[in-house]
Amino acid sequence: MSEPVVAQAEPYEIELVAGKKYFWCACGLSAKQPFCDGSHKTTDILPIAFAAEKSETAWLCGCKRTGSKPHCDGTHNTL
Repeated sequence: MSEPVVAQAEPYEIELVAGKKYFWCACGLSAKQPFCDGSHKTTDILPIAFAAEKSETAWLCGCKRTGSKPHCDGTHNTL
């Protein structure tokens, strides 16, 4: 599998904690969306690791096709 599955056609509203490391699911298969649960191991798609620079509400991509991984850039509106 080289194309991600659309987990949902809208972003996930997430409260990020400053300094905490996250792993965003890039394959779309995780049962813990928008975060990785290891389901990508059956694909060639890897999760995106990132650390929150500050505590804030973030909109993380649900369609897995954003150009601003892991943040939503509105790409879901074109699917």
